[in-house]
Amino acid sequence: MRILLDACVPRRLANELPGHEVRTVPEMGWADLDDGPLLDAMAGLFDVLVTVDKSLPKQQRVHTRPFGVVVLRARTNRLANLLPLVSALRAAVEELHPGEIRELAG
Repeated sequence: MRILLDACVPRRLANELPGHEVRTVPEMGWADLDDGPLLDAMAGLFDVLVTVDKSLPKQQRVHTRPFGVVVLRARTNRLANLLPLVSALRAAVEELHPGEIRELAG
């Protein structure tokens, strides 16, 4: 899977997704893009967007996109708070369909 970590997700989370091609929004040079243009830019290049932006699914039309979105909900976006969600994230990445949104809470 080709996974894009949103700018608000710690880049070290990529270490928890072995076997996948993981990039970050800043690595791609897209840190200044708002949500809509970011989703447009990643279409065709990535299979999954991982974010902690819980408003993204309400503000953007994801169901028509060629990738899925995983929203991580934790106390903060610090890696220590996101690590308990890694097992569920790995499973979600494998099962996610284009246009689907999964919210994972911990």
